Amino acid sequence: MLSVEVRDRLAADLAEAERSRVAIAPLTSNNPDIDVVDAYEIQLINIRQRVAEGARVVGHKVGLSSKAMQEMMGVDEPDYGHLLDEMEVFEDRPVPAGKYLYPRVEVEVGFVLADDLPGEGCTEDDVLAATAAFAPAIELIDTRITDWKIKLCDTIADNASSAGWVLGKARVSPKDIDIRNIDAVLTRNGEVVAKGRSDAVLGNPVTAVAWLARKVDSFGVRLKAGDIVLPGSCTKAIDARPGDDFVADFDGLGSVHLSFE
Repeated sequence: MLSVEVRDRLAADLAEAERSRVAIAPLTSNNPDIDVVDAYEIQLINIRQRVAEGARVVGHKVGLSSKAMQEMMGVDEPDYGHLLDEMEVFEDRPVPAGKYLYPRVEVEVGFVLADDLPGEGCTEDDVLAATAAFAPAIELIDTRITDWKIKLCDTIADNASSAGWVLGKARVSPKDIDIRNIDAVLTRNGEVVAKGRSDAVLGNPVTAVAWLARKVDSFGVRLKAGDIVLPGSCTKAIDARPGDDFVADFDGLGSVHLSFE
């Protein structure tokens, strides 16, 4: 467990790395006593600061939602980060790749909530009842840690490596599609670079959202009507380079486009 002073310093280091686009050494390398609670508190320090400066929290993302990623990190549950309005990117506007350090894209089935979710005790049925629609999504992930050399507490402290998000235009009711069986294909500059299926996310993305609702409740946070939730990637993450043009196609859910300049 770290002191308040050390948490504040590490949060400031991450914030400065994002502003300056100069990566820093892993927090875990110089702070062996850091734990998951420290990491979430560091994340929240920076989120609160950005909200104080005018940003709005518009949702959350789940990370480490595949068994392969959990095994790689040596954990048995996902992690989460915040989505801010200022992090949104758009299908019709190329993203400056130089704004990020090590940008990658992930393919996700986004959730748009119509109602608040319960916290403790939230079930998959609660999630489906509260979901207005699923949407095709790409998450833009990045790390402020040199060369993606991260451990669990590094990524949690760094807002679960989240940097941006975009939703495609389609909206599909949970009643009209099997969320567990959506095939997805990601192309970069017209070439297929990743394929996956929605059940790569804990067997069912709804499971990830229910976990998230329960988890954030322990930190005094609730998932609310209008929130966007990204439950985890259907595919491996793909590096994004200047000039890259990505399209993610989902069976029964339309597509979403993101380009970089």
